[in-house]
Amino acid sequence: MYFDQSGLAVVGNAETSEIGMESEYIQTQCLLADGGDRFGVCALAFDQNEELLWMGNQGGHVTSYYGGAMQKYTSFQVHATQDIRHILTIDEGLLILTAGMLRCQIRRGIPVFTHTSPNLTDMQCMLQLSPSRFLLAGHQDKMIDFNISHCKETGLVDVGESGCVMLRGHSRFVCAGDPLGRIDLRDPNTLNVEHTLETHSGSLSDFDVQGNLLVTCGFSSRQGNLSVDRFLMVYDLRMMRAVSPIQTVLDPLYLRFLPSVSSRLAVVSAMGQAQLVDTVALSEPRLCLLQMENPGAMCLAFDTCSTSQAMAFGDNAGSIHLFSATSDPVFNTFSRMTEHADQVTPFPSFAIDDYETPLSIVPLPIINTDMPLASDWPEHLMQKCYRKSQPIDPEILRTMKMQGPIGYAPNPKATRRNQVAYNLETNGSRTLAKNTQESRAIKQSTEDGGNFVAIPKRYRKVDLKYTKLGNEEMQFDQFNKTSLPGLEATLPNSYCNTMIQVLYYTEPLRASLLSHSCVKEFCLSCELGFLFHMLLTSQGMPCQPGNFLRAFRTVPEASALGLIVSDLNPEAKQKLDLGGLIQNWNRFILHQMHVELLETKKRKEENKTNKKPFIYKETDFPTIMGSQGKRTTDVTRIEEEKQEEESEISQLFGTKQLQMNCCLKCGFEVRKETFLLACNLIYPTNEPEKDEWSFCDILKRSLCPQQTTPAWCDQCTKFTPTSQARILQALPKLLSVNTGLHNAQHKQFWQTQMDKVVAKVINNETVRSSTPNLLVTSSKPCRYGDNCSRPGCRFRHSFDNTIIPQAPVNNLYCSNNWLPHQIRMVLKGQNLIIGNLDREVIANYRQLFLILFLFCYDVERAESWRRRGPD
Repeated sequence: MYFDQSGLAVVGNAETSEIGMESEYIQTQCLLADGGDRFGVCALAFDQNEELLWMGNQGGHVTSYYGGAMQKYTSFQVHATQDIRHILTIDEGLLILTAGMLRCQIRRGIPVFTHTSPNLTDMQCMLQLSPSRFLLAGHQDKMIDFNISHCKETGLVDVGESGCVMLRGHSRFVCAGDPLGRIDLRDPNTLNVEHTLETHSGSLSDFDVQGNLLVTCGFSSRQGNLSVDRFLMVYDLRMMRAVSPIQTVLDPLYLRFLPSVSSRLAVVSAMGQAQLVDTVALSEPRLCLLQMENPGAMCLAFDTCSTSQAMAFGDNAGSIHLFSATSDPVFNTFSRMTEHADQVTPFPSFAIDDYETPLSIVPLPIINTDMPLASDWPEHLMQKCYRKSQPIDPEILRTMKMQGPIGYAPNPKATRRNQVAYNLETNGSRTLAKNTQESRAIKQSTEDGGNFVAIPKRYRKVDLKYTKLGNEEMQFDQFNKTSLPGLEATLPNSYCNTMIQVLYYTEPLRASLLSHSCVKEFCLSCELGFLFHMLLTSQGMPCQPGNFLRAFRTVPEASALGLIVSDLNPEAKQKLDLGGLIQNWNRFILHQMHVELLETKKRKEENKTNKKPFIYKETDFPTIMGSQGKRTTDVTRIEEEKQEEESEISQLFGTKQLQMNCCLKCGFEVRKETFLLACNLIYPTNEPEKDEWSFCDILKRSLCPQQTTPAWCDQCTKFTPTSQARILQALPKLLSVNTGLHNAQHKQFWQTQMDKVVAKVINNETVRSSTPNLLVTSSKPCRYGDNCSRPGCRFRHSFDNTIIPQAPVNNLYCSNNWLPHQIRMVLKGQNLIIGNLDREVIANYRQLFLILFLFCYDVERAESWRRRGPD
């Protein structure tokens, strides 16, 4: 249905060929917007830079459509509950206004910023004054001056209690309309009111400005009721007074000037009817009416494009109606290209069971010739290599006759003509793997600068060959001429053999485990005691720790800590961090032995006789001590409870510490006594002001660490900066230290300290000869003896004033070490002193001191040699 030139409704479709700027607008598109089944369309805006139409509904959703065909471009949610009040397009994207929020998004739907403020209570409209300055207003008494470059409010303007619900731009003024029918003309710079227009007596529905004309529509108050005013009020902004009004045939609710025709005006009613009127009096007036194809729906939004070729209507039923004057309307005169998604290139397809179609019909992408391919081999694998010539047959060399430089020999006819034999590897894969390993070791030594040191033969791994008689035929005497026993490393998890040896030669620990016995099936302390007994009675023969390792695999804590190594995946074994693994094992075995010995101790106390012990009562035996005797009893009871939690392991390896946590804000302090079985070294990697450290300094920092870290404070009931410190209360009899070395920084710290030790040794060396220009001669005597008359003879004479070169000294890195040979630890109150102290000082303070003889064993390197074998 469309309207003819006389304004009558005609059923049918208008012919496309007759559509032109001179003809009427017809409805070319009518589609249901996103969420149209639930929400109505309440905001419409044509994009000022691209061929897009933006829609906002009452559910807070925004959708854009491309071109006259209304192809959906983007769709996104802005707010969960609030409706869209106004949409304004800018060069960078679009601004979307809701009742309490301003959102900026790019046209592809990605949010740029979201502005919320207590000043945004019930917003309704906005206006752009400059590329970075915007005005926001609504049903509130404040108008907001907003700067989009800084994303903040730069000013507030009082607009009265009625608020401001419409803003229109003009070359001289900012036109602000309130719901009561008043329009304020404000200065764009100061926003002060310059003029005021009283338009309608009831309320203001809509108004628009173009050139010098301001046209309004609204309601009038008649006999105490509001009725739609069918006259459009027209004001001339040059004279600031009203001119002749324009009468319409419908109830006006919205109006817009057609931008391309300065005297043309579109008026829309609430029922979806539109009328095109002229602001100037024509000799032959025309009646132009339009009607939306959605009976019963109410129009909620209306907008026109900058070229006046299209108009869009939105109703409460969720539909968008596009009226255009041409078959292919253009929204902007000079629109820029809209960014679309990349088109998916369709490739020819064929059935999976089609074996006749070649794969070459699927084109490959064009790639740059300089770009490397995944199938390219590295350069070191593309070098030209030539086979080495085979050695000459010994038979030819034996029968060869030389004629000058040329040799002649008969053909032995060992091979056919034009055949060259190449002898491949025939000794099996083991020899080939051995040669590969040796070449790899040589290459590694070359890369390290020639510092490769081969393992001496007597220390290399020995492959034991068992027969039916076991290992009785193995001659162990040629490998171990001492009475010290060893452990076989043929079973999985044998990496702990070296630490078992260290524990075995710790005499107090060995004595405690040999006397331990319990009824537990898989007790590591029992198995260690049995293994120590085997080592004690083996008389130098190696022992197998199979029972201990079997019990070790059954402990769930060991599996949880990752201490169980599988022997099925050799590649995973090569990636193991043996240093960290053995240190974790050391900490685990000490804690496990402590728990097992403590359980055995408690079980024995429970199994004592059921005879009731003698109970002391003061009423039966009065004492003259009074309350002092009671206090002595309480102290004795506390001492006994502490002794119940101690075992032989804690008595040997336990370091008694006092852990203090102090809140730096409220000063709340918590103290707790703990026992440390193994100490982990803490390296000062983040202290560049001091680059030289002694081992005693590192050990002291590790035993008494201090740090500040966020922790929970019960008094502040939140996480606060907390000072954590540990104070040593008692020194252990045996100190177990884990060196750490889990990363490259810790290893570099050790290397740096070793370099400084060696540098000191080199600087302290003295010149052995007093003559500066002393000649160095050979140790071989001259054959002419003292009768030699040759000047500058390099051989030795009895009258030479020279020195004989001596054999090079040992490597300074082997003869010197950063670790000290002897350490004295003195505990003076809460102060721990570590170093080489005089015995007189210790005798004067009469404090507990400890002398440690460091037994350093490189467990990690020993385990690596055991796995790798001789190089």
